[in-house]
Amino acid sequence: MADHGRRGVLIVGSITADLTTFSTRLPEPGETFLGDAFTLVLGGKGANQAIAAGRSGAEARMVGCVGDDLFRDLVTDGLSRAGVDITHVRSVPGQTGIAHIRVDASGENDIVMVPLANAALDEAQIDAAFEQYAPSTAVMLTQLEIPFALTMHAIRRAHEAGVRVVLDPAPAHELDDEIWPLVDIVTPNETEAGLLTGVAVTDRDAAVEAGRWFVAKGVGAALVTLAGAGSVLVTADGVTDHAPIPVDVVDTTAAGDAFAGVLAAGLAQGLGRDEAIRRAGAAGALAVTKRGASPSLPTATEIDELLAAPAPERTPA
Repeated sequence: MADHGRRGVLIVGSITADLTTFSTRLPEPGETFLGDAFTLVLGGKGANQAIAAGRSGAEARMVGCVGDDLFRDLVTDGLSRAGVDITHVRSVPGQTGIAHIRVDASGENDIVMVPLANAALDEAQIDAAFEQYAPSTAVMLTQLEIPFALTMHAIRRAHEAGVRVVLDPAPAHELDDEIWPLVDIVTPNETEAGLLTGVAVTDRDAAVEAGRWFVAKGVGAALVTLAGAGSVLVTADGVTDHAPIPVDVVDTTAAGDAFAGVLAAGLAQGLGRDEAIRRAGAAGALAVTKRGASPSLPTATEIDELLAAPAPERTPA
């Protein structure tokens, strides 16, 4: 797809306030368990990916909704500080979206996301953003934490405008087959790939099988992420493996968002697909070494330093 001077990333998606607790283990049903720490920060898959793109140097523009409650300034200020354009972030009556996250000592987490203001996003708001930014946008990045009809609308608008579409299909649920020919790159993790394709993704070969399912449906490229095992890119031309970068895992929250945001940024900045994936993998690795969602998202300098470090100097898993 020709560049024509386009360098921007348009992110259409969710914005939340993330309330996260950290404890040695997660409580059993009905149990009260004492934790070790608590954070309250900006989150939401859309906002996290916008921050990841912005911190990595891209012209990131966010489209989404927040409430008019005490969390509004927390989330909008967090986006602005990361260099994200919030012209098309709309404040609506009611509560800002909330994510309740619990993280155990191994870094694993579970999340309950309550959309709230995110459900107020509408087609007119998306259309206004495309009217302003489509001529300068290279990549449109979206997810599944907003109503699917709006995700589909944004994807159609991007496809019609000649903007490359990257879909992070999370949280995964059954999707209409008409979406797939409009998607240039889909970035599921093992769980999401399994839920969407029906293939139990337990290893690299299963990831390739799932990737081929997406390509057969019309997707340009399927990039299946495998956590500590790296990622696998599947296209009509073949399969490419991308090795992981070993790190100490502290909190896996937003690792996928770091990956998707930096991937979109790299593509928008004119990097080749393999180099963009390499930088995205480094971003995901860095994200799991810190607590929290948006606070864990790395800068371009941090990504450069990790990629430049000799392998023996990297912390073993």
